[in-house]
Amino acid sequence: MARRNSVTDTPTGHDLNADQIAYWNGPAGQRWTDRQASQDVLLAPVSGLLIDRAAVKAGERIFDVGCGCGGTAIALAQLVGPAGHVLGIDISAPMLARARQVAPAGLPVEFVLADATVYPFEPASFDLLVSRFGVMFFAEPVVAFANMRRALKPSGRLAFACWREPRENPWMMAPLQAVYQHVPKLPPQGPDDPGPFAFASEARVHRILGEAGFSGIAMEACALSLDIAIGKGLDAAVEAVLEIGPAHRALEGHPAEVVAAAKDSIRETLAPFSKGNMVTLGGSIWIVTARAS
Repeated sequence: MARRNSVTDTPTGHDLNADQIAYWNGPAGQRWTDRQASQDVLLAPVSGLLIDRAAVKAGERIFDVGCGCGGTAIALAQLVGPAGHVLGIDISAPMLARARQVAPAGLPVEFVLADATVYPFEPASFDLLVSRFGVMFFAEPVVAFANMRRALKPSGRLAFACWREPRENPWMMAPLQAVYQHVPKLPPQGPDDPGPFAFASEARVHRILGEAGFSGIAMEACALSLDIAIGKGLDAAVEAVLEIGPAHRALEGHPAEVVAAAKDSIRETLAPFSKGNMVTLGGSIWIVTARAS
């Protein structure tokens, strides 16, 4: 099982992933945990696409990387049935605690607190590697994917979802631009820095997976229509933007009056997209598939 730090309930991981481990085990990880139910509704279209492209079969052994609060892992466990098995792996203790809490009893799913870059998977023991937005945060992605590939059978395959370019995702970027009317811009991320858009480049994804030993790499662009209010109206959409995501990060540490002014600007930006109780903006992902050999 995962090696744990004897002082804190966090996994011992690759040295260069220390910042990510600290982030997802701190207040950020708890905020995402608190929004588990809402995020599962928001990202249901992504999960549907990913599971469809993964072509899951009954009886398969699957590992879900960056499984978070367990929504995708639970759905996969329901598909593989009693003869199959799903291992959800994540570095966030609070999110995994929620995953264990919401997983129905009797499902063939388990959750492990570990860094997939260094986790000692049983070699050639899984049919499928799946991830919904869990693979863009490795400091050494080639090392991580090579370790995960070794866990796959020679016939094994990969399917994951990652975000395309920021400009293709106004559901995140429009509120952030509203916030930038009041605070400085977040530090720019380098093309190889871990983060939500780290796998936006087709060339980079092909290079990483190829160097890690995968073949038959394919990337399908999928447009999304995301209701960031999840049917709860404009106020809920504004609060969601303020609680997690890039707009939240840009506002962290700023005075209450600045946050209040930014909140008004977010509301003004989102209002034209409000229809009934929905606030729907566009997004876009890659569904990436590949073979282990």
